[in-house]
Parts: sequence; structure tokens; C-alpha cells
Amino acid sequence: MVTITEFQKIGVGLTGFGVFFLLFGVLLYFDSVLLAFGNVLFLSGLSFIIGLRRTAQFFFQRHKLKASSFFLGGVALVLLRWPIIGMAVESYGFVLLFKSFFPMAFGFLGSLMNIPYLSSVRPLVSLALWRFVVGVTEEDKHAFGSPALSYVCN
Repeated sequence: MVTITEFQKIGVGLTGFGVFFLLFGVLLYFDSVLLAFGNVLFLSGLSFIIGLRRTAQFFFQRHKLKASSFFLGGVALVLLRWPIIGMAVESYGFVLLFKSFFPMAFGFLGSLMNIPYLSSVRPLVSLALWRFVVGVTEEDKHAFGSPALSYVCN
């Protein structure tokens, strides 16, 4: 069993509030104060969870310097009240920093789709997305003859 210290519990809370303020700042048309507050909370929460030394080692590895400079540069731009450009730069750096984590996260989401109720909903969701992106016509609905497809098209 993994033991979680009090600092790590505080870090999870700080990180959660940071993500909340970042999303809320984006929803409120890139409010620079909320985005700056979210960035500060996210970075301090990360430091509380894994420690200052490991946070510095994570951001300043030789092969991650480009990604870290984009991410931290975006944070600096947000703090300097350039929220749209800062969030774009920060998002690019975030994707570069955590690109090795994405396959594991998608694998976890795939394992969630094996839950009985979610596995029955998945074809409907994928067909609805397919219809939205590609556009399924009435002829396609009759050509495939699928009850799920006819449900999505109605």
C-alpha cells in the first residue's frame, strides 16, 4: 500500500485547484488573473506532490529543455498579462513535456471502456462523433442497416 504524506495531500488539492482555475480562466475568455493564479497553484501543487528537487529534475532534464522552456515561458507570458499567447505557448510546452504520458493515459481510458455499461454506450458515441465529423446521410443509414446508426441519425 502506498502511503501519502500530508504534503502530498496538500499538493493534490493545490494541483486540482490550479487546473480548476486554468479551465475557469479559459472559459472566461482568457482572464489573465485566473490563468496566472491557476499556473501558480498547479506548479506549487506539483512541487508539493513530488518535491522541489524532483520537480526541478523533471523540468530541467537535457532532453526536456525545449519543452520546459516553452511551458515556463508560457507561464511567464501569462504572468506578464499576455494570456492568449501565453496559453498557446504553455499548451505546446505541456504537450511536449507529457507526450510520453499520453499513451499510458489513453490505455487507462481504454480499460475504462471495458466496464459493462460504458462498453454498450461506446458504439453510439463513436457513431455520433463519426456523424458529426464526417456527416452521415439518410442513404448511409439505410445502406448500412445498423440499428445503432439509425438511432444516431434520428
